[in-house]
Amino acid sequence: MQSLKPIRMKPWKQITHFAGFDWARTHHAVLIVNSNGEIVADFEFEHTSEGWQRFVQQTAPWPDLAVAIETSQGAAVDQLLQLGYQVYPVNPVASESYRKRKAPSGTKTDHLDAWGLADALRVDGQGWKPLEPMDPLTQQLHLLCQDEVKLIEQRTMLVNQLQQALLEYYPAALQAFDDWTASFAWDFLVQFPTPEALVKAGPRRWQKFLHSHKLWRPETAQRRLAIFAQADKLKASDPIVAAKSQLALSLCQLLRTLEQQLKQYRQQIQTLFRNHPHHDLFGSLPGAGEVLAPRLLAAVGSDPARYGTHQVLQCLAGTAPVNYQSGQINRTRMRRACDKFMRHTVHLWADCFRRASAWGQTYYNQKRKQGMSHSCALRCLGQRLLKILFRMLTDRKPYDAELHALNQQKHGSWVLSLAPKPATPEL
Repeated sequence: MQSLKPIRMKPWKQITHFAGFDWARTHHAVLIVNSNGEIVADFEFEHTSEGWQRFVQQTAPWPDLAVAIETSQGAAVDQLLQLGYQVYPVNPVASESYRKRKAPSGTKTDHLDAWGLADALRVDGQGWKPLEPMDPLTQQLHLLCQDEVKLIEQRTMLVNQLQQALLEYYPAALQAFDDWTASFAWDFLVQFPTPEALVKAGPRRWQKFLHSHKLWRPETAQRRLAIFAQADKLKASDPIVAAKSQLALSLCQLLRTLEQQLKQYRQQIQTLFRNHPHHDLFGSLPGAGEVLAPRLLAAVGSDPARYGTHQVLQCLAGTAPVNYQSGQINRTRMRRACDKFMRHTVHLWADCFRRASAWGQTYYNQKRKQGMSHSCALRCLGQRLLKILFRMLTDRKPYDAELHALNQQKHGSWVLSLAPKPATPEL
């Protein structure tokens, strides 16, 4: 469906009607209230081109309409944005509370879900932030990076299945190779699918395989050859070998195909990243590299106005903790309601950053000394990095290590007092 209206954010005072949009896979429920809370429309429509045309027709009497929906992405949100509606995403936990405000008994229907969203938008929406879509280049990069991560997760699942199959009938292969995401490991199984086939092949073919795949190392070659020679000593029964070797070969073929698709994804991502106006800014981030730099751009975006403040960005990325205070109880816990893709990306970046930055490693070490776990220390470092990244986006300037060091000195950062001092040359 093509865009029918330009997306223009309306001032809150201009909005006169409020829609609750309860989305589903095949159909959607919509309920509209006016500024007094009176229901003026309540209908359902199918998720088809005809259904969306009906939605446009039935909402036409209220041009100053805002829509609340329990998601920030997906087909329904995409259609709403293309049609020019002002969309307010609602957290599912908050949505459940809004429904219970209408039906404390626990009754749940699509009508109640939509009514709760619509009335919540009418009452509380002046403090909500409307969803601002990314520019087309950043949005495409965002979707490609998200899908790439999902494919990597699929590869991990297949590798785990492969290793479990080998554990049942071919433990020698697991002893010989550690990295089963590498193509040479799959090639090994294709050439030597069973322990008996490996032993029968003999030393010449073993050595040829190791040399042809550039795996011959003085420190590992003899150990691998010894493992190959003893591969059939611990035998599984014939039915297990026949069944699991077939499974292993099938998984290797799937992994090869998946690896080819991942290469295509990486090429497309790198092309989009090179053509992006913020390529130099995100490319300057220490530790990001060619993999995480485009993924950070995809996760965070290029417009800081979408967040307003760095605190909002930190909450959305899950680095900001959640505080619970009641009477004498005062606790802090990890934030779980966040953008999981962004949190995962920032977590990886923080781990790479500390290896590429002296102050980053110092900061991480101090947090570990304070008793924090590895993940918690990386979240704290990520919290600090996101503040820096937000300022970079606001100023539209790449990362400058010298400028950051001057700012640390200006504000008297404790990191400087713990950072290793450069050696003074002897006179």
